[in-house]
Amino acid sequence: MDTNKNILQDTFGRNHTYLRISLTELCNLRCTYCMPAEGIQLSPKSHIMSYDEVYEIAKTFVDNGVTKIRLTGGEPLVRRDIDVILKKLASLPVELSMTSNAVIIDRFIEILKSCNIKNINVSLDSLNAEKFKTITRRNDFDKVYGNIMLLIKEGFNVKLNAVLIKGFNDNEIIDFIGLTKELPISVRFIEFMPFDGNKWDKAKMVSYAKIMEIVHSNFNEKQVIRIQDAPNDTSKNYTIKDYKGSFAIISSVTNPFCDSCNRIRLTANGRLKNCLFSSSESDLLTPLREGKSIEPLIQKAIQTKFKVRGGMDTLEKLEKPDLHNQNRSMITIGG
Repeated sequence: MDTNKNILQDTFGRNHTYLRISLTELCNLRCTYCMPAEGIQLSPKSHIMSYDEVYEIAKTFVDNGVTKIRLTGGEPLVRRDIDVILKKLASLPVELSMTSNAVIIDRFIEILKSCNIKNINVSLDSLNAEKFKTITRRNDFDKVYGNIMLLIKEGFNVKLNAVLIKGFNDNEIIDFIGLTKELPISVRFIEFMPFDGNKWDKAKMVSYAKIMEIVHSNFNEKQVIRIQDAPNDTSKNYTIKDYKGSFAIISSVTNPFCDSCNRIRLTANGRLKNCLFSSSESDLLTPLREGKSIEPLIQKAIQTKFKVRGGMDTLEKLEKPDLHNQNRSMITIGG
């Protein structure tokens, strides 16, 4: 292996400058598409990265070219040492952001500001309190919605992530877009994706094409404006004329964005996943604890990344449970 090369560049020429770090497998919600109904087998506490280990691994990535880090979970804010982690990572020359379910985020407004975290993605799959309770198995809609309004008031850039499931919340697409009329937010519709234990079925998926069909049945052609996507963007972005916010579609299943992918994921137990759909992982935590360099392992993991969706390059392959069930449940990967 040529160690003089950029260790974050894969065999397809993609440079991986965006690291998503899961801080915990724990969560205060139980979303059906994320966590199996029976729960999960948690990693032993001793197998979870400490705040120093999170920092050391993150620093290695930043030293090699990572410019953006997003903290995920589970719910990252349930970690007792989250304030220490935020302060340590904020010392790195990197854009720091977070994905949260916003249940308790009101307690962390000041620390988020002090660490220069401006971009917050919030998972919200329904604007209906009963549906919210059904999908999260918790009764926290009012708290979450109130905290979304608080984040906007406090000046954060807020994106709402909604996983669409046919027959459940696909009738709320226009309601979600309606939020963007007066609120400077981005609502992002995410195609239902297969992970271990979430009972994925293609028939439950609401495709990019279907979403746009619904949009165009409610707004005329001149009202729906295509926005220029950012480099390496996972979403196709739109706004409605004269609306303050925008909406987007993340079509990981029907229109994957793999050609421009710059993302890699670090699980809470210190394993590197070179793709969200990949069933293989590289243990970075054990060699780090043994005092070994993790750079060769990072390079090897990047070099073995498939061109498309962890090797599942067709919908037919995605529909085979023996392929996607080898992956983790979403909660142990990191949102």
